[in-house]
Amino acid sequence: MSTASETVAFAWTAENEAEAQRHIAKYPSGKQQSAVMPLLHLAQKQNDGHVTQEIMEFIADYLGMPAIRVMEVATFYTMYNHKPVGKHHVQVCTTTPCWLRGSDGIVSACKKRLGVEMGGTTADGMFTLSEVECAGACVNAPVVAIGDDYYEDLTPESMTALLDALAKGEDVKPGPQNGRQTSAPEGGATTLKDFIAKA
Repeated sequence: MSTASETVAFAWTAENEAEAQRHIAKYPSGKQQSAVMPLLHLAQKQNDGHVTQEIMEFIADYLGMPAIRVMEVATFYTMYNHKPVGKHHVQVCTTTPCWLRGSDGIVSACKKRLGVEMGGTTADGMFTLSEVECAGACVNAPVVAIGDDYYEDLTPESMTALLDALAKGEDVKPGPQNGRQTSAPEGGATTLKDFIAKA
């Protein structure tokens, strides 16, 4: 009979086992260990947003590689969380392009709305606030990643509204929050205007 202090060993769900095998199949024979990153991501999603020592060891066994190599990957990249995170993991990019476009204001808005500092989780477990370096969407700065989605062209006001909507359980459309079409020029088309007008 198990006790509350005992932990259940990590194992893939049936769906994730099939997904793991799909990832592994992308690599040639003998190179299956290259699937370590997508498998860590998959395991993290299955484990409510974070990886554990046990998960890293499980993936090492699963891929037939030393556990230290999995740990090296999992501790190098900030996308792998090593402690529980809230339902909505708010990751604010503060690298130079985002900073130049106002990420300080986004950070302040998040701290004020959520009542936590960087690395903190709200008391209700709904939000965790983190700082990340270069989300890779510089043209749409400032940028915040929440879960697997990017929210771009943010202002302190739109960031607060976004957090309010998520707190209410509402769906929020990812992408630019200022009406911009993907990463098109913010003021509209600047070239090929005559061509576009005739099309």
